[in-house]
Amino acid sequence: MTGATDELLYEVKDGIGWITFNRPQARNAFTFAMYAGVAKICREARAGGEVAAIVMSGAGDKAFAAGTDIGQFKDFSGADDALAYEANGNKMMNDIERCEVPTIAAIHGACTGGGAAIAAACDIRIAAADLKYGFPIARTLGNCLSNENLRRLSWLVGPARVSEMLLTARLIGGEEAKAIGLVSEVLADKDAVTERASALAETMKGHAPITMRVTKEALRRLKSAGAVPDDHDLIVSAYTSADFREGMSAFLEKRKPDWQGR
Repeated sequence: MTGATDELLYEVKDGIGWITFNRPQARNAFTFAMYAGVAKICREARAGGEVAAIVMSGAGDKAFAAGTDIGQFKDFSGADDALAYEANGNKMMNDIERCEVPTIAAIHGACTGGGAAIAAACDIRIAAADLKYGFPIARTLGNCLSNENLRRLSWLVGPARVSEMLLTARLIGGEEAKAIGLVSEVLADKDAVTERASALAETMKGHAPITMRVTKEALRRLKSAGAVPDDHDLIVSAYTSADFREGMSAFLEKRKPDWQGR
């Protein structure tokens, strides 16, 4: 399998694939190449092949992944850039969901934005007690989530919870995440999460690959049944706004955004 880089590590050990988001200096914020690499690894995994399960985790002590690196947006100039970004994001999340082998998000620390979307697309999520999960874009960047991401989140925790999470821009901790079904287990720390993820993957190594593949696909079809309402006008409105440019500037300058509503 390919797709790995210095910033996206991939190693197969004893039939388990380990993806590591490797930008700890940036809280593992994603570049476009990292998104593409994760998607490629997941597309190439085959039920009954060399990998029985894939575990995703973040390098360092502070984060699973803290969304998309803001520098990736610097060349955005109009609607086409915004629509392409969200379309590529949707495709990447679909590649994770369509992966033929089980995927486990082994989460610690910050799991926000694109990182939170990746975790939501995995089959199983386990977390350390220091989890901070959410999409704080209403107080940071001023962009939006695609309808596909909103549906995926609503499937996990319900639309009312998603609405409250996004509109308040708050982050969810470990115990609350377990209580609402976002994660299945909360462990003491990153090391404990890694150990548990390894044990889960080892368990699934002994299971019928076809059963796991068709179960995953059946659940994906149920989750995605029905057309997703068009969201192009909403995406363009958010990403081409003056507020989005202000949000990016404020983020980089480490100050509070001055929202204008336009």
